[in-house]
Amino acid sequence: MDVEAIRAYCLTKKGIEEGFPFGDTTLVIKVGGKIFVLLNLEGDPSMNLKCDPDKAIDLREANPAILPGYHMNKKHWNTVVLDGSLPQKLILEMIDHSYDLVFQSLPVKLRLEIKQD
Repeated sequence: MDVEAIRAYCLTKKGIEEGFPFGDTTLVIKVGGKIFVLLNLEGDPSMNLKCDPDKAIDLREANPAILPGYHMNKKHWNTVVLDGSLPQKLILEMIDHSYDLVFQSLPVKLRLEIKQD
């Protein structure tokens, strides 16, 4: 799965905004103003995704292309190297998981507003 396909998938979700707050090489995708995906656009393609800490460990142990989050809290974030070794289904599941974790952390009022859009 390439960066553009990942971006397109993320943009199908509700309450999404994207931008480049950290420079033009990292696309940041947010829900309700909170980051759930960081896409590296320079060098080897990769992305950072939020993840449940126990699940993060399991994913890292099972997949060499999933590493502790680069420049992130390594307990709650994974870096996913987009080298073609991971099935698309797994990548989409990890994106959904990241979105869901961040969405559920939003205030109830904001979650209700996003669901109505």
